[in-house]
Amino acid sequence: MTEPAQHAEPSDAGVPRPMSAPNSPSGHPAVDAALAELDTLDQRPVHEHAAVFEAAHERLRAALDTATGTPLP
Repeated sequence: MTEPAQHAEPSDAGVPRPMSAPNSPSGHPAVDAALAELDTLDQRPVHEHAAVFEAAHERLRAALDTATGTPLP
C-alpha cells in the first residue's frame, strides 16, 4: 500500500508583507475616523486586531444609522 503524499504548507516566514496604502478620505468624519483606526493595524499586536475591527464596525454602523435615520438590525 502506498501512503498518501504529504504536502508541506509553504512558509512565508521572513517574507515581508506588502504595506497597504492608507484609505482615501470619504468626506464623512465618522467613517474617516473608523478607516484611520484600521490603518493602524500593522503597528498593533495581532491580539488587538479583533477589537479594532469590532470598534470600526460599530462606528461604521453608527454612521449608516445617522445617514439613513433608521438603525440597522
